[in-house]
Order: sequence, then C-alpha cells, then structure tokens
Amino acid sequence: MGYPPSGADQAARMTKHSGRGREGAGARRAVPDLLLSDEQRLDWLRLIRTENVGPRTFRALINQFGGARAALEALPTLARRGGRLMPPQVPSPADAEKEMAALARLGGRLVALGETGYPAPLAALDDAPPLLAVRGRTEVLIQPMVAMVGARNASAAGRSFAARLARDLGAAGWVVVSGLARGIDTAAHEASLDGGTVGVFAGGLAKPYPAENLALIEQIAERGAVVSEMPLNWEPRARDFPRRNRLVSGMALGVVVVEAAERSGSLITARLAAEQGREVFAVPGSPLDPRAGGTNRLIKQGAALVTSAEDVIEVLTPIAARRDDTIEAPPAPTEEMAPGQPGEDVRTRILELLGPAPTPIDDLVRLSACDARDVQIVLLELDLAGRLDRPGTGLVALRL
Repeated sequence: MGYPPSGADQAARMTKHSGRGREGAGARRAVPDLLLSDEQRLDWLRLIRTENVGPRTFRALINQFGGARAALEALPTLARRGGRLMPPQVPSPADAEKEMAALARLGGRLVALGETGYPAPLAALDDAPPLLAVRGRTEVLIQPMVAMVGARNASAAGRSFAARLARDLGAAGWVVVSGLARGIDTAAHEASLDGGTVGVFAGGLAKPYPAENLALIEQIAERGAVVSEMPLNWEPRARDFPRRNRLVSGMALGVVVVEAAERSGSLITARLAAEQGREVFAVPGSPLDPRAGGTNRLIKQGAALVTSAEDVIEVLTPIAARRDDTIEAPPAPTEEMAPGQPGEDVRTRILELLGPAPTPIDDLVRLSACDARDVQIVLLELDLAGRLDRPGTGLVALRL
C-alpha cells in the first residue's frame, strides 16, 4: 500500500464545493497550512502527469486511496479493469525529479493544493490543479485578486482604460491576474507591476508565450508571480488556452472584461467565471466597434457595468470580507481507503446507465442501487482506460 497519506494528501480529499453564489465565490474547504515531503511531492507530480489523469481524476484517486503513492500502485489494475490492455503511462521518479530540478533552476517551485501560497479561491474548485508551478513571490497568490481580460487587438482607448483600472485596483490592495496575452492582458499586467500582478501560462513555465512579452514576464516573475499547471516544457496549444482561462477566473473573486468581440477567449473566461460563482464585470463600448460587441452583450445579460475601479471594489470588498477561511480538515484516512474490486454485475449496471450525454454521478449511484464507493471505482477504471470524460462538477460521460 505504500506509506500512510499525509495531511497534505488529505488536502485533495476535499468535499465537492460548487463555488456558486456570491458568498461562496471566495470560500474554500480550508485545511491547515501543510507541507509535502520531497517524496510526497514527487508522488503528486507523477500522479498528475500520468496519462488520463486530470485534476478531477487526481482528486477522485486521492479520495479512494488516501494518498498519491497508493493511487500510483493501483493504476495498472484500475486501467485493466476499465478495458485497457496496456497500463497508463506514468512518469518515472527520475522523470519527475528532472522536472522539479529544471523548475528549480528556472527559479520556480511547485505549490501543492493545501500548502501556503496556493490561492484559496482556486482551491475551492473541483478541478483545481493539485500542483501549481510558480515563479516569483508566492505571497501575492494569497492576496485578493481581480482578473482582467480583453481583446488582443485592443484599441488605444481600451488599453488606456485597462491600465488605469489596473493601477487603481492595485492602489486599493487588489492583485491583478491575467493571461499574458497581447492587448488588454499586457496593458493590465504592465500597469499593475507595482500593486501586484499574476500571469498565468497556457503552456509550461519554460515555454513563455507570446514571445514579445518575454521582458514583461521576467518583470512579473521578479515583482509578482507567474504560474502554470502544465509540464515545464509543454508547448501551448489552442485547447490549452481555455484551461488557462479557468485558472485566471478561478484565482480571482471577479473578472473584468474590457474589450471582447462576440466570439472571443475573453467571453470564455467570463462564462467560466459565472460557472465558478465569480462576479462578472464589463466595460461598455461603442456599438460601432466590434471589439465592444461581447462586452455590451455581457452587460445585457447581467454583468456589472464598469466605468471606474470603484465599481469593482464596491462589489468585491464585501465578498473578500466574507471569505470562509475557517479550518475544517477532512477526516483522517483509514484502512477502508483501499477499496475492494466491485463485482461484474456492478460494472454492468453502471455501464448501462452511462452514455455520451453528461450524467450526474449522484444519479448513477441512485439508479444503479450500488454503493457510492463502488460507483467511483468503476468510473476511475473507465477514466484511466481513456473511456470516460468528466465535463463538469459531478458529471461524467462515456467516451464512445
């Protein structure tokens, strides 16, 4: 079974928290400040870098097995039961050590869910990254944040307003988080260097993007922080940017969209923010400018209209004050955390209920009349075999 899981392993065993509602936007299922040992950090890194293991699957594995070492040992059996002939690819300890050493040479380190320096609002999400690679001052990651996003081909007026907004937010004690893109993101980062800013990578920290922002990225790493959930040398792809966007909104209590066309990545960030229970703000623009089409539509749909930093501060300050930072540690793991194998009748019943449409896990438990732990084990088996999608909180779908 491996060594007993530490309190840091327990940090990933948080109960589901939707993050919906104004009071819940900055809340988290808090645990004591913890510190992984070197061995445990290595196991966490190997597990999250394993084929077919994402943040939700990582958490499900920890929930079932009580620690990363035990989960790693169970992977081949789980994948085989799920219908996979070959076990999923797991990085070797040497590979994980190599990534950690390379990150250290870059001046960064891995911050684990539950450790000091991990952003509390992000920890509330069920798809929070178990590990964040961080370069810079980790203390800015625990300060209240506002996300600012917008068009890459931003107008001069849009960039000027974004810069003024970022400076004023920084002066009021808010850290500005954004995605390091051209246009509005860049203007917001540059203007908030003094007040505190966080840049989120779509790829690994060794693959900064775009190239024209290399100097800015170094400034942010010196005076704020840059973060990534991806492997150090991961080249960003188109589908990685929405993943990055969920971190931008997830770290913040609110998201300000300055300029955005009707179809843009900024609107994806706004949608993710709403799903995460964050406040959404939008700066109005001319109906003649297509770069304002998305922001104007957000206002029609209920986003708060912004003409100054005070509009943002007035809404978010009470939310920050209500953040639930009380200590509530999960129960200690027991021998029951090594579940047995569900019977074939259980697998058959669950598979019959699954399809390509997202299905709530609670419905699977109820309709199959199976034990919840058995349902979770079968889902993990399918997940590790590459046959399952987890499209949202508490939802699963069979990959056909």
